[in-house]
Amino acid sequence: MKREILISATQREVRVAILEDDQLVELQVDRPEARRMVGDIYWGKVEAVLPGLQAAFIDIGTDKSAFLHNSDLVYDEGDDDDADDAEPGDEPADVEQPDSPEAVAAEAPVTPSKPRGGRRRRKEPPQIQDVLKKGQEIIVQVSKEPISTKGSRVTAQVSMAGRFLVYMPFASRVGVSRKIGDRAERQRLRGQVESVMPKNSGGVIVRTVGEDVTLETFKRELDTLINQWSRINKKTKFVGKPPKLLHRETSLTRGIIRDLFSTKVDSLTVDSKQLHNEILEYLGGIAPELVERVHLYEDKKGLFDHAGVEQEIRDLFKRRCDLPSGGYLIVEPTEALVSIDVNSGRYTGKKDPEKTILRTNIEAAREVARQMRLRDVGGIIVADFIDMDTKQNRDKVLQELRTHLGRDRARTKAFSVSDLGLIEMTRQRVRQSHLQSMTEPCQVCHGTGRVFTAETIVRRMERSVRRMAAEGRRDHLLVRLHPDTATYVLEQEQDLMKKLEKGVGFGVEMRDDPLLRPDEFKLVVKGAGRDVTQQYAVA
Repeated sequence: MKREILISATQREVRVAILEDDQLVELQVDRPEARRMVGDIYWGKVEAVLPGLQAAFIDIGTDKSAFLHNSDLVYDEGDDDDADDAEPGDEPADVEQPDSPEAVAAEAPVTPSKPRGGRRRRKEPPQIQDVLKKGQEIIVQVSKEPISTKGSRVTAQVSMAGRFLVYMPFASRVGVSRKIGDRAERQRLRGQVESVMPKNSGGVIVRTVGEDVTLETFKRELDTLINQWSRINKKTKFVGKPPKLLHRETSLTRGIIRDLFSTKVDSLTVDSKQLHNEILEYLGGIAPELVERVHLYEDKKGLFDHAGVEQEIRDLFKRRCDLPSGGYLIVEPTEALVSIDVNSGRYTGKKDPEKTILRTNIEAAREVARQMRLRDVGGIIVADFIDMDTKQNRDKVLQELRTHLGRDRARTKAFSVSDLGLIEMTRQRVRQSHLQSMTEPCQVCHGTGRVFTAETIVRRMERSVRRMAAEGRRDHLLVRLHPDTATYVLEQEQDLMKKLEKGVGFGVEMRDDPLLRPDEFKLVVKGAGRDVTQQYAVA
């Protein structure tokens, strides 16, 4: 598979596009006003302990308090024969995060969630009230950025990511990324790292790109990460009272180079000379063999325009996503989940309808996985594929979906096809989706995507005028309507004002007002100029 990374930078924005076989599959955007927080380490203060939720709110200096679950505390995990199956950043069991301490003041006690274990034999996490007290100071790391009304999620299980290793100062094991499948290779890597690991200095996970790394490189990076953590830990002694930021995660560009740029990536192209020089300098210290794959783009035409991805970026906010054969997807984000509907569209096949449906669903499975990555959606995703008669075909579609989800850097899981023909999925969510971060709700429809029809607005206006008459008001009234609504009255209900005047017993005059929203009207007492809309327009 051909893989490319494109980086376009200006003073106010850095955009990173990842392409697979010349198709955009991932977009990351970094702006000063929306700084990325995942990986930042804070010296925080416990604001509230909630035994009923087995969680605590931590003041880290942000607008909303951070949420810490008891499964994210530092505790003895016990024996861990399969620690090599661990992945950096593995989350504990999903826990519903409340908006604030006030939002859970009357929360009924719930059964504490258990951390994920799989085959691992792990001890139960401690009761949070036995570990934390209000006002206590604690080091925490951001694992999920603020989303919607919720603050960030944090963990006390700090981890320091390097290019080849992830150092965990409060752990006690050496593991290997599960993406390295060969068991003998995993044992070899574990043995190498254990041989250079200082005694009682923490735990380590070998990252996927560390498969071909020498012992000396492991030792050099491990020493760097341990020293870095030592400096962060010492800061708590002289930075003053919490909340304080102790460590800021590396920039988006450096993070991409560290985590993604390897021999599996064919090229990296950047359109900023300054950033190009920084990348070359950074690579010179960690992976000099990759320097020749970095290219500076200097054409006047924009890099993303030249690569043909700018239009794809604009399209990622659309509801409809077309498939090659003629079918299409409808992507609908909601508060609870993201719904994806698969439609055959204009593709009708030739003879066998089951083959037609299978082909559309296979295409859709690939595109669903791509759109999840591209839009950076997270949480629960439900895909409604076209109904298939045979289990064999349903399994083919599920396998195709899982294969393409396997390319995603975020953790994903797709469940079997349900009795209703739905495939339920989960995708790791650490920040807002592009739709949430780059758009805002419409001030007219408030995010529903719908506004009242002109006829509905006219009927509401009519009820409001009659409500005034019922209270004995006899003021001459000026009704202001949006031009589109006023046009509807003139074309469809020409005698409306005369009938209304006759019914209420006072003058009613209509005027168009382009400053009004399409679904808005105003009632103004003529002469006095007094707006009485709020008083009478209740429905």
